[in-house]
Amino acid sequence: MQTPTTLASALAVLGADFTFPHRIEGMPQKLSNFDGLRIGSFVTNDGVKLAYWEAGQGRPLIFVPGWSGHGAHYINLLYMLAEHHHVYVLDPRNQGLSQQVDYGTRIARLSMDLKEFGDHIGVTSADYVGHSMGAAILWSYIDLFGTQAFRKVVFVDEPISIYSHQDWSEQERLEAGATTTSPERMVAAFTAGGPVNKLITDMKPFERFVMFDSPYYENSERFANAFIQGDPKAMGRVLFDHTVNDWRDVVRHKIDVPAAIFSGEESNNLPSQQWAQSVIPGATLYNYSAAEQGDHFLMFKNPAKFVEDLRAFLEG
Repeated sequence: MQTPTTLASALAVLGADFTFPHRIEGMPQKLSNFDGLRIGSFVTNDGVKLAYWEAGQGRPLIFVPGWSGHGAHYINLLYMLAEHHHVYVLDPRNQGLSQQVDYGTRIARLSMDLKEFGDHIGVTSADYVGHSMGAAILWSYIDLFGTQAFRKVVFVDEPISIYSHQDWSEQERLEAGATTTSPERMVAAFTAGGPVNKLITDMKPFERFVMFDSPYYENSERFANAFIQGDPKAMGRVLFDHTVNDWRDVVRHKIDVPAAIFSGEESNNLPSQQWAQSVIPGATLYNYSAAEQGDHFLMFKNPAKFVEDLRAFLEG
């Protein structure tokens, strides 16, 4: 395995310590208590510097964040999983600590970035977890490069197609998980504060995102906001392309490794996740209840259960 020359402790890279607002048994109270957390970077073949977060030893486990997501959001998961796995979180271009650019802002390019990341760290086989848009990046990766680099794969609560085609039946819309007929208005709502309602996009993620109803979630969100200020305009460059992709053919025909899907009762994506389970051979669906924080952010709000279920799947 290559040794990245830019790898340094998270404390050194971020330049300050952080005290988490909630004291949680078994979790670090301060960033400085997480000795093994490191942040590195590499440059893609089109000249973009991408950051990644790393902790632990063992079999590689690579997380691909969703839209606007980055490694700071994964602080609890990194800590919990580091005991048994070599855990990585890649900050997509225009997100987190990665460079902001006005090119390569397509899901296909993000999947190429992910492939280059695997080459950079010298990992030829790993377990991959994609949350939200991160699942779409994994579908694109599989479409372009196959599953040779995947030992097992996990998709967390992502519609198979966000855009609802006008000639689709209601059944097709539900199976795809489509939530908008106006990608432009959806992008404006996410990036420029444009008017938004349930006819423009699914409002449930907005509603659940602002509910700091978990001490784990508040800890990770406060930590992320303390060090990383996202630029909605830069992050939004990928959003139109992300919205209009339809991955049903990939989900139906190209996932030939053990797969798990996570969703829950508080997510409107659940019907599409159930459809995906029905067409991926042998796929496992983890359906979290409302009491288990089964919304779009379940892995951040209930990381203890997510880690337990994830490890059971990966080790099964």
